[in-house]
Amino acid sequence: MKLTDFNYELPEELIAQHPYDKRDEARLMVLNRQEQSINHKVFKDVIDYLEPGDCLVINNTKVIPARLYGIKDKTGAKVEFLLLKQMDNDIWEVMVRPGKKLLPGTKVMFGDGILTAEILEMLEGGNRKVKFTYQGIFNEILDKIGLMPLPPYIKETLKEKDKYQTVYAKYVGSSAAPTAGLHFTEELLEKIRKKGVEVANVTLHVGIGTFRPVKVENIEDHKMHSEHFYIKQEDVEKINNAKKNGKRVIAVGTTSCRVLESIADENGYVKVQEGDTSIFIYPGYKFKCIDALITNFHLPESTLIMLVSALAGREYIMKAYEEAVKERYKFFSFGDAMIIY
Repeated sequence: MKLTDFNYELPEELIAQHPYDKRDEARLMVLNRQEQSINHKVFKDVIDYLEPGDCLVINNTKVIPARLYGIKDKTGAKVEFLLLKQMDNDIWEVMVRPGKKLLPGTKVMFGDGILTAEILEMLEGGNRKVKFTYQGIFNEILDKIGLMPLPPYIKETLKEKDKYQTVYAKYVGSSAAPTAGLHFTEELLEKIRKKGVEVANVTLHVGIGTFRPVKVENIEDHKMHSEHFYIKQEDVEKINNAKKNGKRVIAVGTTSCRVLESIADENGYVKVQEGDTSIFIYPGYKFKCIDALITNFHLPESTLIMLVSALAGREYIMKAYEEAVKERYKFFSFGDAMIIY
């Protein structure tokens, strides 16, 4: 299957530059796979497509304010860091810019010196291994001086950090938000629970690799990035109960989907697990666990549009995307959503 099979034309003005004022008033495209239909709703109507006994699975990862601006201690030259992965206590893998002169031994200061980093070594792909020094609590310092790591297609400044965070974000560790979850409000989740729908959690820390383009023409040759996940016993039970009772498992976002499909057995049952997943889902994949998916609109030729095409069929998805462009839906992280069931 070719990379160009997943391309579509997207006018730049349809790339959402800021979040909705009211999260659940984004638009919702409804795709019924059996009927091959396309309908247009508002996100809060998603409750109409959930049934008592279903299990809605959300990713409760929390985005860290991972973008830091600092200066080199000797020259005062400006430097940008993007925290990617915690390797040990105060040791992180970071993306740096500009990269050429940040050699091992270089020190960088952030926030008037409340945070200092020393470059320890160069890593594959130009990233750096760095050690941070500070007084106090690292995450509190990040909250004070760090910025949200918005994707490169968002050019506008985000005024409120929590707008790039789900209302149920709990465990710190992501370099990007699980954006399908941004549409939920606490009130909508409460209504969903009152309807008899179970809400289960997984935790997958989203890496910056989620924005990495596919560069091979034959998609099967693409090497998928790896991301860390875990799932707890109480959540396993909710998912397995839905399966046992013939009800549906509905993943909120491709991140929740990837966790479930990574850990499910042939019958779709899951168990407590922690690890890394580099699962790559594209057309031809047979889903084991999920029955439906709530997701945003994804970049052309991305692994995420391939995943939704695996679930709904490539032609149907490309037709839906064409319709979304025609109907002036907003795309990507702060954009509109779809439910595929």
